[in-house]
Amino acid sequence: MKLFSDTITLSTRRERELVDVTVEAQQLVQLSGVREGVCAMYAHGATAALMVQENADPNIGRDVVNCLDKLVPKGVWLHDRIDGNGASHIQAGIVGPSETIPIREGQLDLSTWQNVFFCEFDGPRRRRTIAITILGE
Repeated sequence: MKLFSDTITLSTRRERELVDVTVEAQQLVQLSGVREGVCAMYAHGATAALMVQENADPNIGRDVVNCLDKLVPKGVWLHDRIDGNGASHIQAGIVGPSETIPIREGQLDLSTWQNVFFCEFDGPRRRRTIAITILGE
């Protein structure tokens, strides 16, 4: 059984956005040499998350952000008294910090229309990180 770990580092450009990290994750799967196993991904930061989502329509990311902004509006949370980002924390908690994706034949086993997205809810940030742990044969 092989165990491989690394980090994806990225920057974000907007306050709230989804950033496709599929290519970076797939490169690490190939570097690991694992042909059959799992790729566990964990977003660092209390206002960041990971999501598997459609990859064909660029509007999906904006739709996700708009939906979350309607469900969890800015400026009405007790935490806002501290640093004004209560909604960012709640949205990140709803989406969640991690995804685990099967690896089959050395590839992330995503369907045709799926990619992995880093979700920024409190940007822009110069440096965000995703911990990658790959386990398998």
